[in-house]
Amino acid sequence: MRVDVWLWATRFFPSRSQATAACRAGKIRLNDVTAKASTPIVIGDRLAWSDRYRSRRVEVVRLLPKRVSATIAVTAYIDHSDPMPTKAEIAAVPQRDRGAGRPEKKDRRELDRLRGFQK
Repeated sequence: MRVDVWLWATRFFPSRSQATAACRAGKIRLNDVTAKASTPIVIGDRLAWSDRYRSRRVEVVRLLPKRVSATIAVTAYIDHSDPMPTKAEIAAVPQRDRGAGRPEKKDRRELDRLRGFQK
């Protein structure tokens, strides 16, 4: 089974094209190696990527050939991800003032680090 199909079928991505785009961008890692969309997965593989608020790490337990309901989808993986941040933690992340100009390289790195995009 392909990585992008499994990510879409387990409802991590709302569309298969978004899962494919994440793979093409190098954001999906399969067993600590960057995965292409067509990379085959098997039971026991570990996938990792970052979404908007946290880094996700899941272990494949079951292969799903098509998209299923959310209650069935959660049985297809074991979630080893960090807990979801609370609304207060999300609101505590500093934001740049509107009209403050273009962020410098240092500012961009700090924003990326706060958002969890850097390793």
